[in-house]
Parts: sequence; structure tokens; C-alpha cells
Amino acid sequence: MEKKTTTKRKKPKFLRTDWHKKIRLGRGVKKNQKWHGAKGRQNKLRLNRKGRMQRPKIGWGADTKNKGFVDGVEVVRVENVSELSKVEKGCGIIIAKVGAKKRAEIIAKANEMKIKILNKYKKTEKKDAIR
Repeated sequence: MEKKTTTKRKKPKFLRTDWHKKIRLGRGVKKNQKWHGAKGRQNKLRLNRKGRMQRPKIGWGADTKNKGFVDGVEVVRVENVSELSKVEKGCGIIIAKVGAKKRAEIIAKANEMKIKILNKYKKTEKKDAIR
């Protein structure tokens, strides 16, 4: 069976215009660097001037046959234990943003059902490993 993944290619990081010039645009805070479309009248990025950053466009997306696959596994988002019963065989799960108690229940049930968890990492688990 062929492993379905998005093709590995050099895709640029789409960052906000002039993020490196001003602190409020993300020079010091990485979360503020994320892409915001250029709206200025004479903005060189909006005008597609040569030598500027790449802009997100349709061509950068994954192939339609590979969309929804991570590491060759189809992805299902799970919010509680009862939704695990709906997951088909061969699918992986991503646990939604839930509390630690519910997360532990979902992980235990998924391990019991032998379902691959694609986002096992969590800050609380890392802290427990350090202690």
C-alpha cells in the first residue's frame, strides 16, 4: 500500500510584512509574525514586486489525494471517549483541546483500541517527564 503524505518541497514560511522592523509585528513575539494579507495602497508585497517575500496562494497547497493525511495515516479529530468508537481501522486521531483528565482517558482508550495518536505531546507530559 502506498504511503500517502504531502510532498516534501521547499515551502517558504509565510510571515507578516515588515515583521522584522517593529516589535508589535513580531520582532520579539513569534506569534505576531504570522501571515496577514497586505492591504496598503502602495504596499510592495501586495503589488508583487520583485525581491519580496512569497505570498500564500493556491499552488502551495497539498495534492487533493494527499489532503487529510499525516505520516500516511488519515486523521480524525477526537473530543471525547465516545467519539473513539466512530474511528475506522487504519485511521489516526488528533486529540482536541481538552483538559488533562479527559485527555488521559482518551489516550488510555486509544492505546487499548490500538489507534495511533498523532499528537501525544503535551506540556503537562513533558513536565512530568522532567520531574
